[in-house]
Amino acid sequence: MRTAVFPGSFDPFTLGHLDVLNSSLKLFDKVIVAVGYNSGKKGFFPPQTRVEIIRQAIGENPRVEICSYTGLTVDLCKDKKADFIVRGLRTTTDFDLESVISQANRTMKPELLTVFIPAGHEYSFISSTVVRDLIVNGGDASGFLPKGVDISGFIEQSRRDK
Repeated sequence: MRTAVFPGSFDPFTLGHLDVLNSSLKLFDKVIVAVGYNSGKKGFFPPQTRVEIIRQAIGENPRVEICSYTGLTVDLCKDKKADFIVRGLRTTTDFDLESVISQANRTMKPELLTVFIPAGHEYSFISSTVVRDLIVNGGDASGFLPKGVDISGFIEQSRRDK
């Protein structure tokens, strides 16, 4: 079975992320969407909320696993028996950064391959940063999020928790 890990902060999961996930499902038998959590950074949504947003976005799909993790992505790949990492690209700047990271990962686990999947041109301008900025400033982010995702309850919860 060809298993890939699709890691990211997904804060929040956007149409661009969904596009890359759908493309990766054409290549792999199983894709693990892995919400990375860095305790040194304060995310907009907590990791468990991000996992729930992704569940809303993709529904039930036996070929997709969603999890959160801390630590190195390479270690997660070892734990999940995945030999591939999927990284979405929007710009050449993304490629430059991701290329360096993939080389470091391959040094730590030589059999681990990173597959770069460009987001469709209609999604290449969408970033989680833009979506968060819309949310914080009271804008309508729904046009940037997958159908079926309702973040209003998560936003209210986030505001109460701060």
